[in-house]
Amino acid sequence: MLVFRNVTDQKRKEMEYQKQLRVTAEEAKRADDAKTDFLRRMSHDIRTPINGIRGMVEIGKSCEKDVQKTDECYDKILGASDFLLDLVNNVLDMSKLEAGEIAMEHKPFDLKELMKDSLLVVESQAAQHGITIHRDAAEGDYWHFVGSPLHLKQIFQNIVSNAIKYNKENGSVRVWCRQLSVDAGYATFEFGCEDTGIGMSQEFQKHAFDTFAQESDAVRTTYSGSGLGLPIAKKLVEHMGGTISFVSEQGKGTTFTVHLPLQIDRKYCSGEGESKTGDVSIQDLRVLLVEDNELNMEIAEYMLTDKGAVVTKAYNGREALEKFEASDPGSFDVILMDIMMPEMDGLETTKAIRGLSREDAGSVPIIAMSANAFADDITRSKAAGMNAHLSKPLDFEELFRTIKRYGGAGAS
Repeated sequence: MLVFRNVTDQKRKEMEYQKQLRVTAEEAKRADDAKTDFLRRMSHDIRTPINGIRGMVEIGKSCEKDVQKTDECYDKILGASDFLLDLVNNVLDMSKLEAGEIAMEHKPFDLKELMKDSLLVVESQAAQHGITIHRDAAEGDYWHFVGSPLHLKQIFQNIVSNAIKYNKENGSVRVWCRQLSVDAGYATFEFGCEDTGIGMSQEFQKHAFDTFAQESDAVRTTYSGSGLGLPIAKKLVEHMGGTISFVSEQGKGTTFTVHLPLQIDRKYCSGEGESKTGDVSIQDLRVLLVEDNELNMEIAEYMLTDKGAVVTKAYNGREALEKFEASDPGSFDVILMDIMMPEMDGLETTKAIRGLSREDAGSVPIIAMSANAFADDITRSKAAGMNAHLSKPLDFEELFRTIKRYGGAGAS
């Protein structure tokens, strides 16, 4: 008996299956390589500033009587901690952006003030590298908008910071901001940054916006970058409905151009915008400070009492709730609330306080102080009943202004 069987379809399926297995294996290897590379870079970028911080502490201890030297150590410790903070923020931002979870703010802001504040942050960085920043006169008819100033500032700072990091000694950076058009309540602006830096090769320009992309490890070591600034800037720009592009020549420099539509603040234009206050005083304000970390508690208590505030401490949410319940109505002018705590977290505690049947439960200002710094974290704080949300590490001048704004009426 002679039997014939057509196995073409079966063989084709087997071949496709084998091909799919190879593709899956290659993807798994790429993912594993990317993970290994990420951990290697993070280990380097985290350990380097920590090593610097520990070294500066040891130097500071050994020369306590030399005020100039200890001040120099403090400055370098702050610089290293700033780098660590930027690195953590960038990694978390990238994670949120890639997961599509980034939440844009919708608040009024002054574009001129935002640009000024952004440059103030990077000007000290430029001075350390001998870089001169030239600012063209701003051009536009509208300067008050509604949107996400936090992310707009991040875009601008990431680009200018890169221009400084990858510049040449005694180089320069030119920045500009100009209105291009106005349409249907939006003004389209162009933000530009031109540097005299090391530039990019033609090959690298294809990968400039890739995560952790850098031309070489030598560049990474020399310029202390993480390779996350540009990818984050690009994703944020696109998320805000804009475009980002660049022109670069190796050895001569790079020019970045961002086009962004910004929603005009019609309320401000009609004269209803809020004005800024001058001197900030929290003298005699009664503060319930809720913080589970002893070091953070010590720092916050010192800064508040140094300004004249009267501080009552609670080390977790349950203790805070009990102290508030045991106090007479009106005993506290403001509550500063950490979010992540044992016993009860800050959100639960806030909801519990707001639910109490006493006259000040719904009116006492509660301000979040949290290392959770995303816009959706702020939304959750507001939803729980908090009046404001400040991100750690705290800017104490901003903290004092916020306390004054919400709790100032209760000062004696």
